Amino acid sequence: MRTPAVNPKIIATLPIFFSVFIATTFIWYFNVPKLTTPFVLGIIAGGLVDLDNRLTGRLKNIVITVVLFSIASLSAQITYGAGLQFILTMTLLTFVFTLLGAVGLRYRTFAFGTLAVATYTTLSYTPEMPWVVNPFMILCGTLLYSTMTLILHIVFPHRPVQENMAAAYSALGGYLDAKAEFFDPDEAEQLENRQIDLAMKNTAIIEAFNRCRSALFYRIRGQHRHPRTSRMLRYYFTAQDIHERISSAHMDYRELAEKLKNTDLIFRIHRLLELQGQACRDVAESLRSGQPYQYSKRLQRAIEGCRQSLKLYAETHGGSEVHTLQRLLENLFSVDYQLCHIESGDKEAEETPSEKHRIAGMESGGLRNVWRTVRSQLNFESAVFRHAVRLAIVVFTACTIVEVFHIHFGYWILLTALFVCQPNYSATKSRINQRIAGTVLGVLVGSLVPYFTPSVETKLWIVLAATTLFFFFRTFKYSFSTFFITVQALTALSLAGEDVFSLTWQRVADTLIGSAIAWVAVSYLWPDWRYLTLERTAAQAVSRNGVYLRHILGQLQNGGSDDMAYRVARRQAHEAAASLSSTLSDMSGEPKKYGAKLQDGFTLLKTSHALIGYISALGAYRSQMAQGCAPEFSENFYRTAYQTADMLENLAAQPPEVFQTALAQVRQELAQLHGQIGDDRQSSILWQQLSLIARQLEPCYRMLHNTQASGLETAAA
Repeated sequence: MRTPAVNPKIIATLPIFFSVFIATTFIWYFNVPKLTTPFVLGIIAGGLVDLDNRLTGRLKNIVITVVLFSIASLSAQITYGAGLQFILTMTLLTFVFTLLGAVGLRYRTFAFGTLAVATYTTLSYTPEMPWVVNPFMILCGTLLYSTMTLILHIVFPHRPVQENMAAAYSALGGYLDAKAEFFDPDEAEQLENRQIDLAMKNTAIIEAFNRCRSALFYRIRGQHRHPRTSRMLRYYFTAQDIHERISSAHMDYRELAEKLKNTDLIFRIHRLLELQGQACRDVAESLRSGQPYQYSKRLQRAIEGCRQSLKLYAETHGGSEVHTLQRLLENLFSVDYQLCHIESGDKEAEETPSEKHRIAGMESGGLRNVWRTVRSQLNFESAVFRHAVRLAIVVFTACTIVEVFHIHFGYWILLTALFVCQPNYSATKSRINQRIAGTVLGVLVGSLVPYFTPSVETKLWIVLAATTLFFFFRTFKYSFSTFFITVQALTALSLAGEDVFSLTWQRVADTLIGSAIAWVAVSYLWPDWRYLTLERTAAQAVSRNGVYLRHILGQLQNGGSDDMAYRVARRQAHEAAASLSSTLSDMSGEPKKYGAKLQDGFTLLKTSHALIGYISALGAYRSQMAQGCAPEFSENFYRTAYQTADMLENLAAQPPEVFQTALAQVRQELAQLHGQIGDDRQSSILWQQLSLIARQLEPCYRMLHNTQASGLETAAA
């Protein structure tokens, strides 16, 4: 069965819609409106921990969810109203589960959902209700939602993989469009801004690739591999190969634009990149619609036009410049080959999976590895540990305020603080603004519900619509989702017999108090600008490039292969670059706090991205150059290249005198290598790429040590 060509967000909301529809039908049929709040909150909690997996994995996740939710709900219910005992229980749950989130995405998801369930238990309990009913209805709601997701998985088992793969190809299309702008000779002065934009686009690609990897990882763990899974695995490896080739850099783009500005070749390259970007988006659309991808004839004509244009250019020019353009176009022709054969692929490899078709694990497994990961986070240098302590203090404060002042429905304060308090200040401030705006508008609308919709049936329809829309908007429009969940909460309270009008302004007040607690916590409790380690993030990005280069050199010597070790090294290099981009993006939101670091940070980002481009170009040719160079050149080349990789890996820790000595030696050996090239094209390619990589050593070193110096000044201040 093919996935229908509809908005994937609509498909994702189907389980929540049918779950709430069944729940409200049950409530209407048995006339138990007071059960609306715990039943629907259980469904929402189930949606918060919904993780993609194969069928057996989903069943395992359901068991884990039920166990964790039972512990959280029963702990909150049993200690509810017990004062200090309840406060300490909620605080301990918050700290432990937040800290467990350091292990991986699954643990973070389960941890957040479990904390939400503990809070939901306090919000949905009423004294006239037997204490066991509340946790029981929450678990029933969770199981109902889980059942709906299982049904959807059985009907569309490969939908999440296809959606994630489509997003990856869309991101590739955006990256190709950004790369095309480097070949606009009339805008050469904007090159630096384009490098930053390209680095940010690269971050989007890495995030999309990681989602694909997660979806595929959980589907290929079993003994049987579905043909559709094998096909998506082929698409994934093709996307990675395209990414490596389009992120390659074969020469300085400013120099290239200057030399080609009066030729048609640079405009043809620009158009070819744009057409390849559109081809990637066409692949994405074919994945969403379930239809085979059709290779564009326009793209084929553009390839032929580039070939003819290069031939004419080579007749009037010569030397290394033509060789560089040949390499650049060969790389783009290889991308075209991948796109042309994406539907056929390597069928034999799919039928006989090997080491190079494996995917690295997503997170540490086993209790020993979990404990090792958690133990490594037990210090204030860890952002996870700081957030766990900070969030535990937030929960302790919120619960204490409610217990001391005996605020009716006061745990809205806790709910708000828990949902808006994020690991960094910028994200928290954004959440607070959206939460307040959504809540104010929500209470204005929600308070009118009892007056204009007095019947139980109409209120249940509003609960159904509001809950569904909350889930539809929650991942990309938080203010909208807050508005709908506020309407849902007030309508459910009306069904329980509460005076909604008297609660509307309390809802606003509780939201403001919870937001204030969260804001104070992220501003004064180990604020991230004291611990934001730009220098460490940058040093890791450069070091990962050294590891990536080392793996490429090994494959240049022994023959190229997309084995898992190589793919892990490549992914980690790009993830480190993406982490640097994300760090700078966060810092840009707070220029008053980070202004002293920003300029050096963006300069380092541009330098680091150029470096990974030059290394990727070597990676793109690793399968073609295992042999063929003169023995003397090869020996000297690999010695110099490995020395360069060593310098990159340890650049941040090298004293200036050691660095200058090593840099002088690399430059001297490169000059000697240049004299050994002769007419050998392969040797020329290797030497030029290594020269471009070595050219980035000094700028990287200077920027790294500038950020370290500014970091020390900030710490001293």
